Amino acid sequence: MEWVNSLSTRPSLEAAITEVSQAALEGLSKPPDLGLVFISSAFATDYPRVLPLLREQLPDIPLIGCGGGGVIGNRQTGTESIETVEIEGDIGISLTLAHLPGVKIQDFYLSLEHLPDLDSPPDRWIEAIGVNPADDPQLILLADPLMTGITDCLQGLDYAYPNAPKVGGLSSGGVLNGGSLFYGDRALAEGVVGLALSGNVQLDTIVAQGCRPIGKPYRVASGERNIILALDDLGETDSPRPPLELLRELITQLSQSDRELAQQSLFIGVVRDEFKQRLEAGDFLIRNLVGVDPQAGAIAIGDRVRPGQRIQFHLRDAQTSADDLDTLLQRYCEGSAGQSQPLGALMFACLGRGLGLYKDGNFDSRLFHRYLPNLPLSGFFCNGEIGPVGGSTFLHGYTSVFGICRPRS
Repeated sequence: MEWVNSLSTRPSLEAAITEVSQAALEGLSKPPDLGLVFISSAFATDYPRVLPLLREQLPDIPLIGCGGGGVIGNRQTGTESIETVEIEGDIGISLTLAHLPGVKIQDFYLSLEHLPDLDSPPDRWIEAIGVNPADDPQLILLADPLMTGITDCLQGLDYAYPNAPKVGGLSSGGVLNGGSLFYGDRALAEGVVGLALSGNVQLDTIVAQGCRPIGKPYRVASGERNIILALDDLGETDSPRPPLELLRELITQLSQSDRELAQQSLFIGVVRDEFKQRLEAGDFLIRNLVGVDPQAGAIAIGDRVRPGQRIQFHLRDAQTSADDLDTLLQRYCEGSAGQSQPLGALMFACLGRGLGLYKDGNFDSRLFHRYLPNLPLSGFFCNGEIGPVGGSTFLHGYTSVFGICRPRS
């Protein structure tokens, strides 16, 4: 089994595609079985030409991809070591090819017009993907950034494939000239494109949301839709209190630097495992705090809430994001000791990370290679990231999602 990536920064689309295709093919000893291409928005007007040009080099394999505000790929160094580069706001095209014997690969396209609804039986979703859940598929998903039904789509796929890991992101490369999703031999303007991998393959996932908790957990005592009306402090007092009142008290207890951070980077973490008592990084689904009602003391978050859920306020900054990813990578390496060696990895990073967050280029990919050196890594900067938390798949923001591919045996 082999997994390679090649990156080009040539300003000519034809020259860039020729360069990445030839370099990637030369990196394989056997013909490729799948391809993934990510191309920067600098080429947006040329998106309809991307797949026809690639098909001249790669005529017969499942091939998907999308445009991005930035792309991630491996630069040729002339040595055996791999240098991964995160290109933000500049010209770049990243091509990944893999030779995967013993793996069944199914590409698919879900159009908005034919997307099953949440009331549909699992069979409708299975028919749309074309893979039996008994085959235990691993799913890679790329979606239209304006797709309003992406959350319903992820819920439907979880319903049909409850045990399948799912990673990916929303295109961030613009929707000019026919769209920024690549499938088959053309660019598409809407929907979801993907790959389902079955057989001797496992897709391990890391979802780094980059937040740290402040204060203590509370339980939602009353809420409607996405509005939290009252919180219970888990038995310390008898009566629930307005969340805004509790938040104001919490902020007075923070350090000066955290009080300033709370003015612009305050989030809500929703606990996914209702039975887990000792909470750690990765146990929370991070959601935006989108509004407050000073008169009622209520707060609104970027997701639906229900009574009984536990929540905790969170802060995000560059150091917290770095520490979170470092912890998750360390935990992954410790937990995967003795398993098969990874072949390659995909990285789906938010446009709000990278240089804008860290003031330093290649930060997440460099940290990734500190734990997994010389592993081919590719991907793009997204308008939203897809990855699992607590056994369900969600659309995230300000997150880096990694899908690490390895053989099962």
